[in-house]
Amino acid sequence: MRTTIFSIALLMSGVTGGAAAQTTAMEIEQAATNYLTAFAEAQSEQGYEVTFEPGSVDSRLALASCEQPLAVEFTGDPWRSTHPSLQIACEGKRPWRMFVTASVSINGPALVAARPLARGERITADMVTTESVVVNASRRGVLGNADDVQGMEVRRPINAGSVITPDLLSAPDAVERGDHVIIFARSGAFSVTSRGKALANASVGEQVLVENLRSARTVRANVIAPGRVEIPM
Repeated sequence: MRTTIFSIALLMSGVTGGAAAQTTAMEIEQAATNYLTAFAEAQSEQGYEVTFEPGSVDSRLALASCEQPLAVEFTGDPWRSTHPSLQIACEGKRPWRMFVTASVSINGPALVAARPLARGERITADMVTTESVVVNASRRGVLGNADDVQGMEVRRPINAGSVITPDLLSAPDAVERGDHVIIFARSGAFSVTSRGKALANASVGEQVLVENLRSARTVRANVIAPGRVEIPM
């Protein structure tokens, strides 16, 4: 079933009157169709199958004629919603814009749990499998590459067959409180190393306080790998 316009925002100069040339509902729908077709073709090149239905426009609607092609863009993220909105606008001498809801399904590969996963488990290759799903049906996003989740920790239980979304996993701690770590102090291509002790838990990409065992100074460092941290010089 075709979706309908959910809101229209017109600039006053965009409303036509009398025998003036008009932009018809059919032209607006065609502009939306052309835009969605181009989007579908672009995603097809990336391995995704996109089906869509542009929103219908009231046939009685007539806006000011536009001397240039209508501009169309998503106003919502089509990867997070199956009903994203489109803005269709005339940017000519008598500008106007309107919003139409479209129905869009993006089908593609996503990781699902091969078995029930318990909180705290570390992901291994046999725990996940890849299936074709409607990717944009999940507002939380999906994960498509098994290599990207290897070693990640399950944050809360996941049922077998459930799509694995980014919020269900967390990076494991690369350093833990009390661990001895290597501190890299870098400045361009020059670096100096020293030994330190982590004062908190942190994963790769996070910051952590580290005690330099040589100077007894406490510094804030970025975790770059298990047992390794870096500070700028």
